[in-house]
Amino acid sequence: MKTIIKASIVLTGLCFAHSANAANCLQGCPTGLNNGNTIERSIYTLKNNRYTKFADWVAYHVTTNTMSGPSRSRSWKADPDLYSHYTLEPNDYTDAYATINTDRGHQVPLASFSNTADWKLTNLLSNITPQSSALNQGPWVRLETAVRNHVSNGNDLYVVTGPLYEYYFAELPQANEAHTIPSGYFKIVMEQSGSTIKASAFIMEQSASRSDNFCNTEVSIDEVESRAGINVMPNLSYNNAQVIESTVFGLINELGCN
Repeated sequence: MKTIIKASIVLTGLCFAHSANAANCLQGCPTGLNNGNTIERSIYTLKNNRYTKFADWVAYHVTTNTMSGPSRSRSWKADPDLYSHYTLEPNDYTDAYATINTDRGHQVPLASFSNTADWKLTNLLSNITPQSSALNQGPWVRLETAVRNHVSNGNDLYVVTGPLYEYYFAELPQANEAHTIPSGYFKIVMEQSGSTIKASAFIMEQSASRSDNFCNTEVSIDEVESRAGINVMPNLSYNNAQVIESTVFGLINELGCN
């Protein structure tokens, strides 16, 4: 039986100064991993990695107004705001499913922004990684659905998601540029109500089974930060960060895990 420690904290001494990308992030956008460009967009902020060719992290804010729009298409495009040798192009994904059984996996899910004018931005390849089909269509999408289910009840959620590179997974068979496919992924879900923050963090491997329960993959934010090399909420004071980032299960009930 798991001991449930609620990752909830009443924050004191917060700085509410807003940077240009603050709308997509809670307590500041992540810092660390300075190997590329940070791109701010209306519906997300991402940090591209020029060496792996994928985003180190993407931060976004899901509300009742951003989701529940009509069904949207998936038309993949290279990111026009990145040099071509810093990102991948649609042809690089040719034969990926047939040879390494991966999907074009959104880091920012299209369904969470289907009701926005800029939903097409989720289909830029800077927001995409080769994600195992079993993971993408199994526990990963169920976590994304759980986020939207909670938001549909009137609760805004902030999310930071990104890749881990802890072992070799595969290579895109038709890619003409050097790249590194992630071995796994993290997703941190955060909610602020007044001066209280709740958070739950998850790590899932590319080797995940389609039937895996995302609830069993929860970890602390500290573990994500250690393994990903980032600071998720840099504007938190040291004392506040010590509490909220070291504990787990803050949003476990809200995300449908009992």
